[in-house]
Amino acid sequence: MSGLAKPIPALYAVYVLRSTVRHASIYVGSTPNPPRRLRQHNGEAKGGAVRTSRDSLRPWEMAIVVSGFPSSIAALKFEWALNNPHLTTHIPKDERITVATQRKKSGMPKRSPHTLKSIVSNLHLLTRVPSFSRWPLNLHFFTPDAHKAWDHWTKASKIPVSSSLRILTDFGSSAGDSSTTSYGIHALPLDYSSMQEYIEKTHNVVSFERQGRCVHCNAEMQPDEGLYAMCPNEGCEAMGHIDCWSRHALASDDPGAVIPNRCKCPSCRGEIRWGDMMKELSLRTRGAGEVEKLLRKRKRAKKDS
Repeated sequence: MSGLAKPIPALYAVYVLRSTVRHASIYVGSTPNPPRRLRQHNGEAKGGAVRTSRDSLRPWEMAIVVSGFPSSIAALKFEWALNNPHLTTHIPKDERITVATQRKKSGMPKRSPHTLKSIVSNLHLLTRVPSFSRWPLNLHFFTPDAHKAWDHWTKASKIPVSSSLRILTDFGSSAGDSSTTSYGIHALPLDYSSMQEYIEKTHNVVSFERQGRCVHCNAEMQPDEGLYAMCPNEGCEAMGHIDCWSRHALASDDPGAVIPNRCKCPSCRGEIRWGDMMKELSLRTRGAGEVEKLLRKRKRAKKDS
């Protein structure tokens, strides 16, 4: 792998911002740090966007967040598609829910303003199209009405949600309340800390050259002679060649699939999302500094306990 390559980001999110004063005012953006971005939109920190700078619409809240993107570019593509569902080529013309009824001064098609219904309906559509359906995306709802709108649309459309999509809710505290780090966007993992145990598990196996035999083909895995991925499930150290894992996952996947989505571990029989395994592998091979930080944190935590 290239020395310039970076690991899959800990978090890069597309968010749906909504005015708490006027719920009809909605803004879609992307960021690696939702709490900081919310402070910017609310004028509590430098930055933000001109469209969210009116005091009459503040404070804003993040009602919905989509996470799990493999890169910032991937998140930006999704953000553009969600902002422009009437134009994006990711949605076939005959499947579009949002269509342009007017034109801008430039002559380009103009969509109607975002509404909560249009947002959730297009989220439902975009997470199912081939461009995005195989990414390990998480759909977070931070307000009950946003989640209710999603449920209503899902039932009304009678179309199943993408099998790779995780639906998460957190209504504990206002998504616009920056006074707590226990709920909402303030509880999202901004770094790799949530992967500490998984990273320590693979580090211990690799550093002591305990790779052993591939869980799939049973061939001996020689240290530093290939890319080996490990099951992320707790207590399982099943490791194998990345191409063996790929063939295993694709064998039980949709016919014609090129990129794996999910599979079951042959050892523990637990479910594995391909993206979770690849995030750890990319961090192990491209983010030595991040791994060292996490291992130091882990050692300190053990000493404190």
